[in-house]
Order: sequence, then C-alpha cells, then structure tokens
Amino acid sequence: MHPESIPNVSVLRPVEVHQPTPFTPATAVPAPVVAVQPTAAPAVASIVLPDGRVVTGYAINPMQPAPVAPKPPVSRAALNVAVGGVGFLAVCGGLLLISTFIAALTALITQLITLAAVIFGGWIAVQVSSASAHKSGTTVNIRKAVIKRNHFHG
Repeated sequence: MHPESIPNVSVLRPVEVHQPTPFTPATAVPAPVVAVQPTAAPAVASIVLPDGRVVTGYAINPMQPAPVAPKPPVSRAALNVAVGGVGFLAVCGGLLLISTFIAALTALITQLITLAAVIFGGWIAVQVSSASAHKSGTTVNIRKAVIKRNHFHG
C-alpha cells in the first residue's frame, strides 16, 4: 500500500531553504572611516584552560572606579541643625517684636478712648452749664393735670 493513498497521512518531502537578501536603501551612505594609529601595540595575552585549550586575545584594562568626592569637615546634619537654630531665633525675635507692637497698639487705643471720653464729657458739661446760663429760647410751663373718671381737667 502506498502512503499517498491513505487519507490523513502526509508524505515527507525535502525542505527548501531560502536565504533572505539583505536590503540596503539607496540613500544610505557609509560613514567615512578614519584610521587611527595606536601609539603602542597592545599586549597579547594567552590563557591555558583546564582542558588544555589555549585562548589568546588582547588584554583589557580594568575599569577604574569614579573618584570619591571628599567629605566636608562638617556633616550635613550638623549644618542643617545649625541653620534651623538660626532660623528659629530669627522667628522668635520677630514674634517678640510683634507682641511688643501689639501691646503698644493696645495702650495707644486705650489712651485714645480715654481722651475721647474726657473731651466728650467736657463738651456735654459745657452744653449743660451754658443752657442754664442762657435764658433765650422757648419756655414751657407744665401744670399739674388732673384726670378723673377718664376725663381730662386742665
């Protein structure tokens, strides 16, 4: 029996491999290459592995760590505490000045009220005394009125 005559059985065929063709754009211009001459030929190092193989290559200089900035003679925390203390003293001085200003303003207002009362009281006293000294104006005599049984007798 031939495998192509049996349903649901696939026949293996040889695989075709296609290699893609690289695409280079027409506008791409290669960058100019500048030849740099080394000042000295780099050292070539060889290492023998445990299984006997020899690996040869150029030696790579290890990365140097970044230099550490020197610490200031005074710590940041101490500097922050000192600056905060100076600020606190400035605020306390300002509060002292504000409380002194409020006390002086209160005394000034009290003295102004007292002065106004004295002047106004003196003005009233002058008005009363001058009213009795001057006899000019309308004089009204009030008699005693008698009211009997809801009837006015004047």
